[in-house]
Amino acid sequence: MRLSIIEKGQVAPEEVVRHAWRKMMGGRYHQVWCVVDVDHFERAGGQITKALRLADKHGIKMAISNPCFELWLLLHRAGCTVHCADCRAVHRILKRDLPAYDKTRLRFEDFSAGVPDAVKRARELDPTGPDHATNPSTGVWALVATILEQP
Repeated sequence: MRLSIIEKGQVAPEEVVRHAWRKMMGGRYHQVWCVVDVDHFERAGGQITKALRLADKHGIKMAISNPCFELWLLLHRAGCTVHCADCRAVHRILKRDLPAYDKTRLRFEDFSAGVPDAVKRARELDPTGPDHATNPSTGVWALVATILEQP
């Protein structure tokens, strides 16, 4: 199995899906996933819902975190079942357990041992994967489980 990770930067989720679709057309990919945050995007005109529709149309899978990707990181270290107002709230919880946490300097060793726990905890929050309406939730577990199942 070969993985290609392509960063698009901070753009609307629908644009992330369009970018993935353009890349997908030029290559041979078994699966294509987009990883996005709900953040403010759903309130701003239902952008997550639009991205999900576009992804479904093109056979692209979505890993959506509500409110943000950092929830996935938090679940490596502890459970979280309370509503998180925004990404700052998740950061505060994460920093309680990992005071040196810095979003710009992730250290895999801070999270690697907790991958099985994170998958379990995230699956319990969002058993279907792309349930972006539930806060907190993250469908990143489905992407990670897919990768871990590969030979």
